[in-house]
Amino acid sequence: MKHSKNWRDNREKINRLQEYSLVEAIDILKNTSYVKFDETVDIAVNLGVDPRKSDQVVRSAVLLPKGLGKKVRVLAFAQGEKMKEAEEAGADYVGGEDLAEKIKDGWLEFDATVATPDMMKVVGKLGKILGTRGLMPNPKIGTVTMEIGKAVKELKAGKAKFRVEKGGILHAPVGKLSFPSEDLQENIKVFMDAVYKVKPTAAKGAYVKKVSLSSSMGQGLKVKVLDLK
Repeated sequence: MKHSKNWRDNREKINRLQEYSLVEAIDILKNTSYVKFDETVDIAVNLGVDPRKSDQVVRSAVLLPKGLGKKVRVLAFAQGEKMKEAEEAGADYVGGEDLAEKIKDGWLEFDATVATPDMMKVVGKLGKILGTRGLMPNPKIGTVTMEIGKAVKELKAGKAKFRVEKGGILHAPVGKLSFPSEDLQENIKVFMDAVYKVKPTAAKGAYVKKVSLSSSMGQGLKVKVLDLK
């Protein structure tokens, strides 16, 4: 893969072996950005778990206090009074079988989905389409619920979902590079609190082994784990 001169220049400014404080890492990301768009700040966390074992899967979601800095298009599967509740909460699309048929035909113009439990018989048929894209509603992250209005509002406000992947790593967005440093720090600490809260009881040894921050086009920076507790 061929990288730009700016990318290579920035790489030389960063000690990839060093662990930075959270404040230092954010400052470096801000000061080495060279693109004209507002980059997303992402966090990667290496966990001491084996995701191949069902009792060590880490999966949840957290409402970030400063949001994600982007518009989230929410699709709600609901019927009856719950349709009105979802609409009033700001859902971009609300429906049932009609939306399911559109999705089967290839329509995917949304970023997140929620559903009431009684609609999962409809949503379940979309597992292969939504599941592979991380869009399947799930009670573990609060997107299968009778409180559908609340779920829609949280997604709109900036709810970050996370799930451990192969190798015990999880990734999630935690804001935009244009956010004040203090806002990014707050989002990141709230995110890490959520990760610690869902530590599997079966996990042994160090739970959070390594944390790194990066921007959309920037380098990955190691962050001191103790800074995030």
